[in-house]
Amino acid sequence: MKILVTGGLGFIGSHTVVQLQKKGYQVVIIDNLSNASLDVLKGIVAITGQAPIFEKLDLKNKAAVQQFFKSHQDIKGVIHFAASKAVGESVNNPLMYYENNITTLTYLLQELIKFKISSFIFSSSCTVYGQADVMPISESAPIKPALSPYGNTKQIGEEIIQDTCKINADLKSIALRYFNPIGAHPSAKIGELPLGVPQNLVPYITQTAIGKRQQLSVFGSDYPTKDGTCVRDYIHVVDIADAHVVALQRLLDNKNNSNFEVFNLGTGKGSTVLEVIQAFETVSKQKLNYKIVERRAGDVVSAYADTSKANSVLGWTAQYNLEDAMQSAWNWEKAINSD
Repeated sequence: MKILVTGGLGFIGSHTVVQLQKKGYQVVIIDNLSNASLDVLKGIVAITGQAPIFEKLDLKNKAAVQQFFKSHQDIKGVIHFAASKAVGESVNNPLMYYENNITTLTYLLQELIKFKISSFIFSSSCTVYGQADVMPISESAPIKPALSPYGNTKQIGEEIIQDTCKINADLKSIALRYFNPIGAHPSAKIGELPLGVPQNLVPYITQTAIGKRQQLSVFGSDYPTKDGTCVRDYIHVVDIADAHVVALQRLLDNKNNSNFEVFNLGTGKGSTVLEVIQAFETVSKQKLNYKIVERRAGDVVSAYADTSKANSVLGWTAQYNLEDAMQSAWNWEKAINSD
């Protein structure tokens, strides 16, 4: 069965491709390589022993998207990762985010309807909840005004899919709202590979530890949390990838309760930035050079998941803990710097 993964050479996309191939799916990857490397393909092949079909394609190019679907009319499901995803960058360049994250989604959905491809998994985010009033955050938590254009693109994206599902009874979609994916594949053959300066905490930690970055900045120490730093739900990327496979299977098997469903993906446990640093220092057995700086625009104080819906309905539970994730991230950083 052929499955399309957009952004399939990205961090979560590549791990999901691996898990899909392990389950016997034939995978087609679309990626424009704007925030990914072709080397990731080699890593996927090294782990699974098989090469996915790869097409370098920019989803902003409507004609190219239409041509792609004409050429691949046997696709049975789509997992849509391709999007820009840095909160800070979206604050500085909102129009780029709206064009890249919203326009591309509409082009994709138009082709799904045209070619009657009914199973669609959307890569969403806990940013849709804004600063939630209650922890942990369940799927019934209100959608608050987004704190960044990035968060807004995920809210709008979900609304677009929901509106489309309402008038297309054949289209079934699951939006997976994930919290903070970290770590790398246990093989250390694929992992988070930010181009330029990392926008996420964990690759910045590992790059600082290995000497690529001079110092890690911790944004704010005066938040109302146990140590003054922001709290997030850090979840191993392989757990996230597994959830995508389970969610896709749910749609393919027609097990969905409605044609638009949402699930939170997290561990259900919040960790502060300083606790993440401490976990890294424990597994790496070295001190990290970091300093506390001013707060950053667009950051929420605390966000961690109520995972009971995903646990009970999808039958999925996170298998890895924070130390496992930090160890795998560190092994990956060392692997890519040993060449």
